[in-house]
Amino acid sequence: MVQGLFQIAIALVILVGIVPILGTYIADVFLGNKTFLDPLLQPIEGIIYQLSGVRYQLTMTGWQYGRAVLFSNLVMGILIFLSIAFQGFLPLNPTGLTAPSWDLTLHTTISFLTNTDQQHYAGETTLSYASQTLGLGFLMFTSAATGLAVAIAFIRGLTGRLLGNFYVDLTRAIARILLPISLIGAIILLALGVPETLAGPQIVNTLDGGKQIIALGPVAHFEVIKQLGENGGGFFGINSAHPYENPNGFSNLLETLLMVSIPASLIYTFGIFTQDKKQALLLFCLVFLIYLFSIILTAIGEFQGNDIVNHLLGQTVPNLEGKEVRFGWAETALWAVTTTATMCGAVNGMHDSLMPNGGFATLFNLFLQIVWGGQGTGTAYLFIFLILTVFLTGLMVGRTPEFLGRKIEKREIILASVILLVHPLGILIPGAISLAYPQLSGVSNPGFHGISQVIYEYASAAANNGSGFEGLNDNTLWWNLSTSVVLLAGRYIPILALLFLAENMLNKQPVPENTGTLKTNSILFTSITAGVILILGALTFLPVLALGPIAEAFQIASQK
Repeated sequence: MVQGLFQIAIALVILVGIVPILGTYIADVFLGNKTFLDPLLQPIEGIIYQLSGVRYQLTMTGWQYGRAVLFSNLVMGILIFLSIAFQGFLPLNPTGLTAPSWDLTLHTTISFLTNTDQQHYAGETTLSYASQTLGLGFLMFTSAATGLAVAIAFIRGLTGRLLGNFYVDLTRAIARILLPISLIGAIILLALGVPETLAGPQIVNTLDGGKQIIALGPVAHFEVIKQLGENGGGFFGINSAHPYENPNGFSNLLETLLMVSIPASLIYTFGIFTQDKKQALLLFCLVFLIYLFSIILTAIGEFQGNDIVNHLLGQTVPNLEGKEVRFGWAETALWAVTTTATMCGAVNGMHDSLMPNGGFATLFNLFLQIVWGGQGTGTAYLFIFLILTVFLTGLMVGRTPEFLGRKIEKREIILASVILLVHPLGILIPGAISLAYPQLSGVSNPGFHGISQVIYEYASAAANNGSGFEGLNDNTLWWNLSTSVVLLAGRYIPILALLFLAENMLNKQPVPENTGTLKTNSILFTSITAGVILILGALTFLPVLALGPIAEAFQIASQK
């Protein structure tokens, strides 16, 4: 147990050390400050702007920024859909794979386009190298950069700055943040044994005289952006549980830090934009404590194991079902919480095999979306809760609701409500339909666990996470199309609402601070924010949690 807790502690300490460094660098990139990469990247960015015709000095309104997001994503989605649909005629297809069904192709394209990477297929047996690296790998960069750009535009609007230019922000996010870190990370993974090759699968003789086909591919660079961009889609079917994606404990630590580094650092970036690092520190501590609670809850459940098994054995043993022995209960618990807290969705163990504690924690993270949240958008959701807290507390104490020197009024509350309501609607409505018609859901584990399986699939889609409880027959017309609708709604409706809200805040006349201004950079206000998050974010889904992991925990306890 001590060793497992030490492994978790090491990862958390390193994360805390990374945040101020990376957070400062991200702020410098988007504030236009000088960085050490300027001599190399400024000429390259200039060429990109000239070739694309982007007027990089032109700032956009909220609708222009949102329209640029939608238009660029539509064009990219069509191109990648066609590339997958015709993969049988394209090069880099050593195994001669044909195109998947149209509904699976559509779902896969939308899933990667929305930074979700929910997979209803196994990559090594469904997609060619070209589809994986040139198609999906391309979307891994652009979808992550899109979320990061929207978050920065939102922060600019909150702090009274112009929203900026989407295409410039997209270029900077890729060229100055995602690409440099990915290059370094890919080299490290190569040194650790992750393959990077265009060679086809290898056929080897086994010890018992049989034949085994070992899938290969250009995995190292794919794995890095999968983690760093909070994409989560695995090159292989079992994702980061595969030894060619995640070979050892060091690679596991590196990949865990990659998926959480940018969303955690963005809170520090916010503090630099607002010139209020105290508030950023308080928000970081708030999110970190919820994150730590989820880790402890999951780790306890996995270490104590299944009561029924323990009763049969006469001793307490950790739950190792669905886990890689090289990671064990501790690193699997840390990863499961981190991948659902960050909306990455990659897995190094099967979530379907987690104890109810882990099922509760992972669902809880997907429901909240702010611990640490999606690439950029999760940080923006955190500020939405801040705005709602300011409004509610201002009404309760009779003070004018203001945030960062600007009044919070009806239009801002409507937009904030839209952002928060899309999520439960996208989960509960299709989830209820799937549970009402078992022939649609394809649940393999009926009962309380089956409820968790179905709700998790839609929660993962709505939160743009991509992980799954598995155990579902999810490559069907119903699952591919219903989750595609949820993927689109969970991604683009909140993005547009965030941009409109940012523009509203930008256009408001700043209000000088006075004795009636509510202080938002205090421990008291941060504590109230935590209460608002739990009430508005968690209680909405309390019945589902009660019918799923909580009921399952009582069921296991009653059978020992």
